[in-house]
Amino acid sequence: MRIAVAIPCYKVTQHVLGVIAAIGPEVEAIYAVDDACPEGSGRFIEQHNRDARVRVLYHPENRGVGGAVMTAYQAALADGVDIVVKIDGDGQMDPALIPKFVRPILRGRADYTKGNRFYRPESLRGMPRIRLFGNAALSFVTKLSSGYWPIMDPTNGYTAIHAAALRRLPLEKLERRYFFESDMLYRLNTIRAVVQDVPMDAVYADERSNLRVSSVLPEFMRKHVQRFFKRYVYVYLVRDFNLGSVYSLAGVLLSVLGLGFGVAQWVHSVTTGRPASSGTVMLAALPLMIGIQFLIAFLHHDVDNVPREPLSADDRDPE
Repeated sequence: MRIAVAIPCYKVTQHVLGVIAAIGPEVEAIYAVDDACPEGSGRFIEQHNRDARVRVLYHPENRGVGGAVMTAYQAALADGVDIVVKIDGDGQMDPALIPKFVRPILRGRADYTKGNRFYRPESLRGMPRIRLFGNAALSFVTKLSSGYWPIMDPTNGYTAIHAAALRRLPLEKLERRYFFESDMLYRLNTIRAVVQDVPMDAVYADERSNLRVSSVLPEFMRKHVQRFFKRYVYVYLVRDFNLGSVYSLAGVLLSVLGLGFGVAQWVHSVTTGRPASSGTVMLAALPLMIGIQFLIAFLHHDVDNVPREPLSADDRDPE
């Protein structure tokens, strides 16, 4: 299979040549995308790089990391590439790991692989505690919004994807900026692609981050909530109607009825000064408890509904 590497380039002149030099011979093509870099990363690569595999692509305006990766993906598809690995140009991602990322795809076990810095406790020693906590919380939120419950470290940008999955994705709808990795997982679930984590170590050097967490956190949460409801409607109401659909609808209905009745009776008791009878309490508590059980059953069903059959299996020739 033909393997290519996509490198978004924005303020990476300090590290990008070293990243390119470390990419092994298993890679056939390297797409370096200058995302209107103020440092002129593209020109810098053209002037100093001697690797014939490198092709520099330019954006007239900044489109974000997602936009840069989309440009590389489209170029790779046009060139007939089978697997595209995405790494950053800031030196945080070791190119020596590329074989580990493509191996599950080559063996037909996954359509998309991504890095996971949480797999081994030893790999977390260099990660700041605030980032560790934030990533753990974000991982749980992403499980809900994407439907990929086994994965962790959702914002990890070290990824590899099979062309079979790329061709099915609505690339024009993907987020272009910092929500790109999370949105990619949501889109992959809608096409039932198999995603697998690849253990890797966290690396923090002297690179400069262009992300201000405080400014994007509200937007991240809003988009995760949107993706969850869109996924729920598509998976459990439009594409199919199954036990998960019944569990969720019954759970929400009973929980709302029980909670609403309970609140109404509590207000009535407060205003009249008369405590509610045990029967009234049970009329509120019973549907609420049953509703919660239904919602737990829905979560169990959703966890078990993770895609398991790779899309790339359809592209293989029958033996």
